Amino acid sequence: MEYKDYYKILDVKRDASEAEIKQSYRRLARKYHPDVSKEANAEERFKELGEAYEVLKDAAKRKSYDQLGANWKSGEQFRPPPGWGGAGQGGFQGGFQGGQGGFSDFFESVFGGARGPGQGGFSQAGQDQNASFRISIEDAYTGAEKTIRMSGRSPLQVKIPAGITSGKKIRLAGQGEHGMQGGPRGDLYLEITVTDSERYQLKEKDIYTQLKLAPWEAALGEKVSVKTPGGAIELKIPAGSQSGRKMRLSGRGLPGKPAGDFYIELSIVVPSADSEEDIQQYRAMKQHFDFDPRSE
Repeated sequence: MEYKDYYKILDVKRDASEAEIKQSYRRLARKYHPDVSKEANAEERFKELGEAYEVLKDAAKRKSYDQLGANWKSGEQFRPPPGWGGAGQGGFQGGFQGGQGGFSDFFESVFGGARGPGQGGFSQAGQDQNASFRISIEDAYTGAEKTIRMSGRSPLQVKIPAGITSGKKIRLAGQGEHGMQGGPRGDLYLEITVTDSERYQLKEKDIYTQLKLAPWEAALGEKVSVKTPGGAIELKIPAGSQSGRKMRLSGRGLPGKPAGDFYIELSIVVPSADSEEDIQQYRAMKQHFDFDPRSE
């Protein structure tokens, strides 16, 4: 039977670390996955990668495989010594379920062909996948259901819980990569990013907004309507308020335990003098108030 160089299959050196082996396997598995790859030999290469990774990721199996020696070359005919893979003969012992369905004769000769009860071959769970997903502050506040579309698969429905913050992950069970030989699919993890808008900005669980006021609203202290992610509210402006003043509405930020707060920064907007009458009104105010904002 043909000797298989698992290191060459995974495109790593013989002294590669576990991390390097894992990284190379994931890169090649994505390239040759039958669901997405356009390579002519994708399915065969994908099975070879799974076989090689099953051995090299496990310290005990890798040690047994390395006992074949560095003199073996890809393509040579390999005949394992009597008892290879059996207890007490220096081969891998116990636990591993080899068998049919995609694993080579070479693999079974080295590691044994025993199958577990009720199993027709070795199965391996699919890899977990990670993706990023952006939502608005409004969706983070109220919660929402969204449809996402990923390459090579059907649309997925995602339930966004109210109060979620940036960096949190939503797990979609069984929506990761396909398993091998009937193994279960991995999971898909969506990392959430809550995006700011012109109206709202988010800092942890606190929501910030800016409220524009006419000079008389700030001076007289009137009630004005303020939009929040939970709906509009009536807010009493303290008389004599200045631009930059912040008002806090406790518990009106993102929901949770504890909930965030809602901060309103006041911004006074001065109307333009577009007519002679407007100009005269400003001149009258100048005479009346005798006010110099730079005097202090």
